Amino acid sequence: MTTTNPSPDAVRPSVLFVCVHNAGRSQMAAGFVRALSGGTVEVRSAGSLPAERVNPAAVEAMAELGIDLRGEQPKVLTEEAVVASDVVITMGCGDACPWFPGKRYEDWALEDPAGRGVDAVRPIRDEIGRRVQELLRSLGVTPTAPPVA
Repeated sequence: MTTTNPSPDAVRPSVLFVCVHNAGRSQMAAGFVRALSGGTVEVRSAGSLPAERVNPAAVEAMAELGIDLRGEQPKVLTEEAVVASDVVITMGCGDACPWFPGKRYEDWALEDPAGRGVDAVRPIRDEIGRRVQELLRSLGVTPTAPPVA
């Protein structure tokens, strides 16, 4: 599959992934968007209570697919990040995410990988990858071939 390449004048859609710690689910989702969109989607991730670092099991699980999260750092959720995004995907952050009219919101009910080993994180990673592919298609972006372990 090929990625849709927007014209130079096209506005890239933007997506914000939010979870509590911005250390697992939201980081994996952002990594998938970067890998599967070919740069045609602007992506952000943030947490309502960011952790000190990205979950090592999430980093390892994504590395198995060739997606490097080692340089990522959990970030605090800001109102500016929500305002700048077309789509806001929440993953267990409850009411911490500000709501703005005109934004597309989705809540992805996913298990929290915090404190779990890589074997337990892989199924969460795979479900996030599947959902990201659906999200990209809904934005008019043809995902590149999904990474394979």
